[in-house]
Formats: sequence, structure tokens, C-alpha cells
Amino acid sequence: MKKVYLFLADGFQETEAIAVVTICRRTTIDIKTVSVTGDLVVKSASGVSVIADVLFESCDFSDADMLVMPGGMPGATTLRDCEKLDAVVRNHFSNGKALAAICAAPIVYGSKGLLKGVHVTAYPGFENELIGATYTGNPVEVDGQFITSKGPGTSLLFGFAIVEYLLGKETVEQVKQNMMWM
Repeated sequence: MKKVYLFLADGFQETEAIAVVTICRRTTIDIKTVSVTGDLVVKSASGVSVIADVLFESCDFSDADMLVMPGGMPGATTLRDCEKLDAVVRNHFSNGKALAAICAAPIVYGSKGLLKGVHVTAYPGFENELIGATYTGNPVEVDGQFITSKGPGTSLLFGFAIVEYLLGKETVEQVKQNMMWM
């Protein structure tokens, strides 16, 4: 079973987080939402309170196949600046494991120089923090160990890309069919 952790900080974009969780939970992927705030209740950028599955401190993340960062402000900058998360991201990256981010959240990887030589997308205006990356502006980019997506309107595509990356095209096609995807 594939294991995914999706990180939440106050000011996250709820569509980008919940769409990914919903899509992954329609498969065998074990996805957990992780609060980096020290509180299980995390408030989105538009004021929606969500109860995370676990607190950051209760996980070791060694079993993670993928780490996912939703965008939203100031959630993405909080994730970018979170020292405890930085260590987890760098370890995951150095082990060649998958990293995903949507909207503003590619800055979590890009500001650390992890996206050098990688084709990425993000919400327009954050390109300057994607150090060494090739910004495409496409709805979704999958390049090596990275999956990036542009914003709330691409959340389902982002979730589908995560499922395809981890479980293959057949599984994502079944999820799309079950969700009545166009």
C-alpha cells in the first residue's frame, strides 16, 4: 500500500487539499493529512476549519511514498518556512521519493533549490521562488520525482496525476469513471 502525507498549515487552500484526499481515498493509497501547527484543527485561507488526521510530531515519515503540499496563503509560506518540515522534505528528496505541490506550494521545494532542471508549474507570480526550474504554466507537470499543479481549478487534475504516478493509468481511469469525470 502506498503512503502519502499531505501537510496543512493555517491559510491552506481547501480545494487543493480536500480534492487530493478525496481522490486518493478512492484508491488503496493511505493518505494522511498532517497539521504542522501543533493543533489538529487547521483553518483554510477562506476560513474553513479542517481536522487533520495527525500532528506532525506524531509521525516519522519514513514510510512515505509521497509528500504533498497544498497551496493557499499564508499556508504555502508557512510550509516553506517550517524548519521541522524542511528536514523531512530534504530527506525525502535525497532518497528520490515523490514530492508534489500545487498553486503557491511549489515554493516549498523551489526556494530550497530542489527543482533545478525540473519542468514545473505553479500559481502565476511565484516563478521567482522556483530556483533553477523551468516554469511551464501548464495545468499539471510531472517531471522525475515531482508533480506540480497550477491552482484550485486544477485540483482534480493534480489528484489524478498523483494517483497515476503511484498506482498507474488503469487505476486513475477507474477513479475518473467512478467520479463521473467528463
